[in-house]
Amino acid sequence: MNTASPHPGDSSPARDRRSLRADCGNCFALCCTAFGFARSTDFAVDKAAGTPCLNLAADFSCTIHDRLRPRGFRGCTVFDCFGAGQHVSQQLFAGRNWREQPEAKEEMFAAFAVSRQLHEALWHLAEAERRTLDPDLAAQAGRLRAAIDGALAGEVQDLLAMDVADLHDRVRAALLEVSAEVRAYHSASGDGRLESSLCPGAQLMGVKLRARQLCGADLRGAYLIAADLRGSDLAGADLLGADLRDARLDGADLSRALYLTQPQLNAAMGDRETRLPPDLTMPANWEAATV
Repeated sequence: MNTASPHPGDSSPARDRRSLRADCGNCFALCCTAFGFARSTDFAVDKAAGTPCLNLAADFSCTIHDRLRPRGFRGCTVFDCFGAGQHVSQQLFAGRNWREQPEAKEEMFAAFAVSRQLHEALWHLAEAERRTLDPDLAAQAGRLRAAIDGALAGEVQDLLAMDVADLHDRVRAALLEVSAEVRAYHSASGDGRLESSLCPGAQLMGVKLRARQLCGADLRGAYLIAADLRGSDLAGADLLGADLRDARLDGADLSRALYLTQPQLNAAMGDRETRLPPDLTMPANWEAATV
C-alpha cells in the first residue's frame, strides 16, 4: 500500500457537496420518467423517454425499490442525479409536479437533463478546488462553480438555452489541470511497470490488478469493467468517467482517489474493507453481499 504522506488536500470532504446528493423524497421521480432505456442486463423492459416507469407509484415512489436488482432493474440502483432531481422539482418548478401540470412536463424533463450534467460538474469542481494547492487553479474552479450556480438559480428558459458543451469543455480543462498536479504528487509511489497500460481510455476489461500500487495512475475514461482491483491502492488515481461496472474493489483503498462518484461505486463490487472518500457511501448491495 502507499506509504507516502498524504497530499495536503486529501484529508477532508470537498466543500459544499451536501446539496449534490439525491433526495428522492423531494423529487417528482424525474429519473423514473424523463429518461428512456432499453431492455438489457440493466433494465428488464423497454421504456420510452418522457413516460413513467411501470413501477412508479402515484406518490412518485418506486413500488419495487427494495428489490430492484432481483427484478432486473440494476440500472436504477446505479443511477444518481447528484441532487438535480430535487433542485428541478422544488426550486426551478416550485413544487409543481408534471402530473398536476402536464403542460410543463417537457420543459421540466429537459431542465432535469441539463441540471444533472451541471450538478455532476459541481461535484467534480468542488473536489478540484479542495485538492489543488495552486491558488490560481482553485480560483478557476471556484469561478466555474459560481457560473454554474448562477445558471441553476436562474430562469428555466435561460438554463435550457445555455451552451452546455462549451461549459463542459471549460470544466474538463480545469479538472485535468488539477489532476496533473495531484497525480504528480502521488505517482512516485505508484507502480512504474504499469505506466504504459494505465492511460486515459485504456481497455482494461477483466485485467488483474490485484494488490497493486496504482497511485497517481491516469485512469480517466478507462474501461475497467470486471477488472480485479482488490486490495489495490488508488491514491491520487484519476477515475474521471472510468467504467467500473462489476470491477472488484474488495479491500481497495479509494479514500484518496480523484473524481470518483457514487454511480461508479454503485456499478462496482466491493465490501466493508473497501476504503472510500468521505463524501461517498458504501452501496447497499455491497453490504448485502458481505453479511
